[in-house]
Amino acid sequence: MTFEASTIICLVAGAIVAALLFFLCSFRTAGILQQENYKSGAFFKWYFRKGNMLPRRLSLLALALLLGLAVFNLCFSFLSAKGANAVSAIPFAGLCLLYAYSDRRYALKVPLKRTPRAVRLGVCYFIVLFLVSAGLGFGMTAADNAVGKEWMTLMRYLPFALVPLLFPFLLAAANGLSKAYEVPANRRFIRKAKRALIESPCLKIGVTGSFGKTSVKNFAAAILSVRYRVRVTPASFNTPIGIALDVNRGGLDCDIYLAEMGARKRGDITELCDMVCPDYGVVTGVCPQHLETFGSIGAIAEEKGVLARRAKKGSVLGVSAQQSVPENALCEGKDFAAEDIVCTADGTDFVLRIGEEKIPVHTQLLGRHAAQDIALAAALASLVGMSTVEIAEGIAKITPVPHRLQKICANGRFILDDSYNSNVEGAANAVETLRLFRGKKFVVTPGIVELGVLEEEENEKLGASLVGLDEVILVGETLVLAVRTGYLAAGGDAERIRVVPTLQKAQDILSEELSEGDCVLFLNDLPDIYR
Repeated sequence: MTFEASTIICLVAGAIVAALLFFLCSFRTAGILQQENYKSGAFFKWYFRKGNMLPRRLSLLALALLLGLAVFNLCFSFLSAKGANAVSAIPFAGLCLLYAYSDRRYALKVPLKRTPRAVRLGVCYFIVLFLVSAGLGFGMTAADNAVGKEWMTLMRYLPFALVPLLFPFLLAAANGLSKAYEVPANRRFIRKAKRALIESPCLKIGVTGSFGKTSVKNFAAAILSVRYRVRVTPASFNTPIGIALDVNRGGLDCDIYLAEMGARKRGDITELCDMVCPDYGVVTGVCPQHLETFGSIGAIAEEKGVLARRAKKGSVLGVSAQQSVPENALCEGKDFAAEDIVCTADGTDFVLRIGEEKIPVHTQLLGRHAAQDIALAAALASLVGMSTVEIAEGIAKITPVPHRLQKICANGRFILDDSYNSNVEGAANAVETLRLFRGKKFVVTPGIVELGVLEEEENEKLGASLVGLDEVILVGETLVLAVRTGYLAAGGDAERIRVVPTLQKAQDILSEELSEGDCVLFLNDLPDIYR
């Protein structure tokens, strides 16, 4: 079957417009794919997660488009079938634009970053949407010509209404196409960084654990910088590509390179050790974080312990990371410890013991875990060869790590920003610290994630720990039910707990209810892949 030139032009133009409308409706979801490191399997796990509202919203969009096309085609059939088709394009475009606008209500906590890779993905996604739209247009037009019935002409564009149901799958297809370029390019980029790390004479130190990685890394950098030129991986750059970005762009003109190492599945720490070749390692501790992907606490401990075993000159182990202890390791409790810890709303006092030596310490950092993290960093410094005098000087330079139980005072109101903390140990410490403040106490949280079979149980425990606070605000759609159940089962006041869909809604409540001297804890304000 052949198409006239005018028909081809109209169908191609319509496919471009439809692809653009679909793109506006759905490309924000690429922010989730980006948070999942462009792994389509993890993206689908998020999409089909219990309680995720996106599938329902897309189903409603598809239903609205289907009804809109059908009703307008029928109502304007007196104009002829083709005339009705033209008129029905108006509500179709309007509904898509309305959805794109309303979707902004579900703002991403971590917005899509317009990186070169994200731009390339966007181009691929638009092309996929265009091909699907063009295929539908040409296919249904061919079917219409073959059937030759007016009702077929009238309803030939109804299948376009079902495309929103395919958005996640089409985005994954575009991601797969883009990987034909991305994967080889990333491998070359990582190999370049690995060569630089192997050839560099600087000491390489890895820091891993289920909690406290970023804090210990930054505390260690502050202490080690008293004697050495230290470079650290920025923020939470703890994957091979993240470390490669830091090394290739910033170089290794330093005495010590401190690399944070994250792991969400078996083999991740091995891959990072192969890349960094660590001389020393720190394993902060082990808890059920990422139990969902590891399967068991033992598997988490085994994977984190790879760093301690691969560290050529020695390692430092937190209490819960001592399942398998290498001969050259310093162990918390035996070889070093933070003792006599006293926590207040203004800071933390403790005695740092390293071997037989003891150092009294005061820090502006809040919470029991701050003292323990400093002790881990100090033990690493002693292992590298620093004296207790140098270590004490370095501890005095330590400042709060942003978003990790960071105290902020705004107009006489206190904010505990623990929004980058998402593990059970950190949550318990944060709530304990909140109770030290004198005014009304508020907490804003979406719950704790990646705990596998323990997720409901641990979130119920979190809810129980919040009893007695003046107000509990739960954010999101997925984990909050377990937190609320635990809170009420432990005797919490139903009048003091509420659920809101977004962080912005929680902030609106706080702006009305917070008074001078009150304190609000933002606990585990998680990325969108968990909300």
